[in-house]
Amino acid sequence: MLSIQGLSKRHDQTPVFAEVTLALARGEFVALLGESGVGKSTLLNCIAGLDRADSGRILVGGTDIAALAEDASARLRREHLGFVFQAFHVLPHLTVAENVSLPLRLLGRPHAAATQAMLDAVGLGELAARLPAQLSGGQLQRVAIARALVHAPGLILADEPTGNLDPGTAGRVLDVLRAQVHHAGAACLLVTHSAAAAAHADRVLWLTANGVVDRAP
Repeated sequence: MLSIQGLSKRHDQTPVFAEVTLALARGEFVALLGESGVGKSTLLNCIAGLDRADSGRILVGGTDIAALAEDASARLRREHLGFVFQAFHVLPHLTVAENVSLPLRLLGRPHAAATQAMLDAVGLGELAARLPAQLSGGQLQRVAIARALVHAPGLILADEPTGNLDPGTAGRVLDVLRAQVHHAGAACLLVTHSAAAAAHADRVLWLTANGVVDRAP
């Protein structure tokens, strides 16, 4: 589902990461760890086509992200990707249910039942009518996770999805992610600082300035 080949990125003349190579198959849940500032979030943005690498290739479902025009890149994200952002990016004027149903609405799919089922799965079933301003940080994080999963994307990119959650709720959310991966045949790349979160993954990798390694540097 995801193939990254020799990917490198710089900010001005400062290297962020170099020669990143990794692959994720459908049904695989991979955690990516690394020190702060090593470029984990930047890597996710490059995979999603929200940022551009300086060299290398990113293939999502066999499609070269760098070769897509902006409208085609947006369509690929809308149809095939689920992105959990650190900063939530929920829309403040929409209710919880409206935020979560947005990917389905954009795709023209039925949304009411799927939205409620996903809210129930992340423990927000009774908060569907609330606005984001009425929620805690942990609840907002769960809204973001539900929105990323509701349209059953083939590739899930999760940037510190449990950073604002207590351990019990974090475990529940990671179980939802695992279910989406293992039962729906998605692939998930989870960026995290948490060893407890990484323990839910099938594989654990580390991002360094010189690439991805399969053991702690």
